[in-house]
Amino acid sequence: MKVKKVTAANMTEAMHLIRTELGEDAVILHSKRIDTGGIFGLFKKQQIQVIAAVDQLEELPKRRNTVKTTQAKVVNQAPSDNQLTLTNEIEQLKSLIREMQPRKTVDELNYPQPFQSFDDHFRQHGVIEGARLVIVKQLMKNWYGAERDQIEINSAQINVAEVFQSLFSDLSFGQALQKKVVNVVGPTGVGKTTTIAKLAAIATLQQKRKVAFITTDTFRISAVDQLKTYAKILNIPVKVAYSIDDFKNAISQFSHYDLILVDSAGRNFRNALYVKELAKVIDFEQDTETHLVLSLTSKYEDMKEIIEQFKHLTIQSIIVTKHDETSTYGALVNIPFEYNLPISYVTTGQNVPDDITIASIEYISSIMNEVNIDE
Repeated sequence: MKVKKVTAANMTEAMHLIRTELGEDAVILHSKRIDTGGIFGLFKKQQIQVIAAVDQLEELPKRRNTVKTTQAKVVNQAPSDNQLTLTNEIEQLKSLIREMQPRKTVDELNYPQPFQSFDDHFRQHGVIEGARLVIVKQLMKNWYGAERDQIEINSAQINVAEVFQSLFSDLSFGQALQKKVVNVVGPTGVGKTTTIAKLAAIATLQQKRKVAFITTDTFRISAVDQLKTYAKILNIPVKVAYSIDDFKNAISQFSHYDLILVDSAGRNFRNALYVKELAKVIDFEQDTETHLVLSLTSKYEDMKEIIEQFKHLTIQSIIVTKHDETSTYGALVNIPFEYNLPISYVTTGQNVPDDITIASIEYISSIMNEVNIDE
């Protein structure tokens, strides 16, 4: 058996090489696409690698049939040249096939260190593959493009915030509460009411703005009571809207206020029907801004489904909650990357008004680097 491994631009070219080397009787044993060339994982060229073989030991079966010997003789008999050749070729074939199997060792690293550590770190945080590819390659371009003298580098010398700043340059992180009427929407259990109380506390205590509440969450009595409790503490008026007319009347009554924060009912917004029902109570057509609240403890696939359901509404930004209840923060990168939506606030606990932070590129970068990448 003669075994041959070839690398070509496509399968047609590979077959031509195989027929030239092994003849028309060659059999394809394995094939896969590979990346070749490039510098530091950049500018690689995709090719196809094929292992083929042809049997050239036609006389071997006949010789085996003519050998008549006792078991003792077989044990003491030295292997024939053909048997040695066959054994060697089988081992060669096994070696080639093992070489083409996916590896789970350091040999499969696509980037030089410490860039591979960044890729591994982002993967552990749940950053999607497309975003990781863009981020890590931009990190490498920024570093090597600067023509630095030193060869050895560490993660501390690599500026992730610079890449995020470039990647999300068209998004206004932390630019929430620009309109007079601010709608806060989101699924059940993400902490919308507590978040609204924090936003109100910032506006009243720090910005000295005159704030009012409207709640449309009439599905849960506890939600209305909770908001009324916060309203009493902050000395803020609150109106309950059961219909679109109630909502418009409340807006009219609060027309002399600087900021009106609207709390909506938390529902299972993977169901498109519930999203449509919001428009029956909240007037999204007027001059307002709408912020979608999502929890970092949710699976990113669930977050995506919720964002898709709100597509027909105009979402200005995402408020991310429960940063303190998880150790994976990939959604902070995935959402701006996939949906071109900025993060306005990140909440870090239940305390009002302390546990909330205005989001920024620098803040998101620091969160993504909370674990030591050099470990």
